[in-house]
Amino acid sequence: MALSSFAGIWLAAFLTLAIYSFLYKDNPVYRLAESIFVGVSLGYEIGLVFYRTIWPNLVERLLADPGPNWYLAIGGILGIMLYCRYIPKVSFLGRWALAVYIGYFVGVELMQRLHGDVLPQVRDTMLPLSSLSSVTFENLLIIVGVLSVLIYFYFSKPHTGILKPVSRIGVYFIMICFGASFGYTIMARISLLIGRLTFLVEGWVKPMIALISGSG
Repeated sequence: MALSSFAGIWLAAFLTLAIYSFLYKDNPVYRLAESIFVGVSLGYEIGLVFYRTIWPNLVERLLADPGPNWYLAIGGILGIMLYCRYIPKVSFLGRWALAVYIGYFVGVELMQRLHGDVLPQVRDTMLPLSSLSSVTFENLLIIVGVLSVLIYFYFSKPHTGILKPVSRIGVYFIMICFGASFGYTIMARISLLIGRLTFLVEGWVKPMIALISGSG
């Protein structure tokens, strides 16, 4: 086994055990591993954004042909202005850049979200109920769920009369949705746990045993 691979396996095993040591209690080893993870992730993300987004889409295009690409400098300046919030004397420039960003998102992205997310969901709620079948029952369940949840979040009128039982049905649908989401999240975390345990056993413990016994 190469020295670099050997050191990498031991480092990965140490960091894995350090993170899971939090299951016992908070400790300096866990905080060290957490800080390393956050720092490495942030550094990697900064490098990824710079070399895949800022450099090819801003710097290279401005250097290659600044004439037709002059408007890209506006985005670059606004991005730099966001960091002015760390300089007290010019921190107001960061608020200007943030206001432009939010205004752009509201003005441009809102329509895209409306046509990409909201309207398709509304369309998928308009389902046929023309025959007695399992598909019709599923459609009816979707329609009842959507309407009851919307009524539950309708606060302009007190939930009295017919609105009270309908909003209660909406609560049940919300709880089912939250439960399914939580269950999916737990399964995803268990999958990560299985992956790390597999690495510890197959990639760390067994090779070390084989190396010590002289069979590897």
